[in-house]
Amino acid sequence: MRQAKADFITESRVAYWCKAIAHYVLPKYPYIKKEQQIIERLTDSQMEEVMRRVDYYVGFGEAPLETAMTSVGDFTFPYLARHRFSLYFFDLYRIVSHFKKELWFNYLFGDIIHNTTEPTFVKSRPIRQGETLSTIMKLDALRHFRFVSDPRPFAAKKDMLVSRNFVTQPHRKLLLEKYINHPMCDLGKINVAVDDEHPEWVRPFMSLDEQLSYKFISCIEGNDVATNLKWVMSSNSLAVMPRPRYETWFREAELQPGVHFVELKADYSDLIEKMEYYISHPDEAQFIIENAHKYVAQFRDEEMELATQLLTAKAYFERTGQL
Repeated sequence: MRQAKADFITESRVAYWCKAIAHYVLPKYPYIKKEQQIIERLTDSQMEEVMRRVDYYVGFGEAPLETAMTSVGDFTFPYLARHRFSLYFFDLYRIVSHFKKELWFNYLFGDIIHNTTEPTFVKSRPIRQGETLSTIMKLDALRHFRFVSDPRPFAAKKDMLVSRNFVTQPHRKLLLEKYINHPMCDLGKINVAVDDEHPEWVRPFMSLDEQLSYKFISCIEGNDVATNLKWVMSSNSLAVMPRPRYETWFREAELQPGVHFVELKADYSDLIEKMEYYISHPDEAQFIIENAHKYVAQFRDEEMELATQLLTAKAYFERTGQL
């Protein structure tokens, strides 16, 4: 009997752009009223959880702005300039446009791997101990927050690790150096350069459904976080990776090894040992999969997500002394 295919559960690009442009050009009052009602409908327990997340994302108690890049009123799309961060802009605009035009803020788009020196909205930041002035927002969400419907159980999958990545960083190269030819690994890179030092590492494109036929999927960080971690944790495969160094709206710092993912040493020396362990202990593998599904579920509640984003921005403006 033919196995059903896995599918992405995500908003289409067409639907995203239609909503983003409508929100940008149409009057804001209907949106603000409707989305304020979402916050008002939260139960006490939901509000408690939202505010816990808000405290996590904001990262600081009080920190007045010494300098600021823009105001809500001046935050407009640069139509005449090439803008590779369009998704970032519209994700942030949807939230800050709820607030007074005279409020000021900073933002940095892209893969941010340093702590900022002023209160700043970012997509990513280093996992830290203590306060940070980098406030995480849900940016570039169409690319990063994708989930899957995976009909294939863990037991029916291949006893192997799969990886198809852009491989430019030393820590990604190391995985291929060690295991590119190992019989329990199907690894490869999908980027090709003229002066490529390892053209033999290039492998054909592999679809999501093909990757989900493997028990283990590599979720190695790239420039910041591993983009595929969210959809892997929503599947019936195991996310395999060293402990994360960076975090986004997904709160990677709260992920626990052996509970949400399979942790590797930084040099990957225990990879095969860990794979063999979970192959021979399928109950423990299923435990991780079920916990990963529970963790992912919070990010699939659209109303809770929107309420958390709005209240995170509000807390930013409050803690910078503007509200």
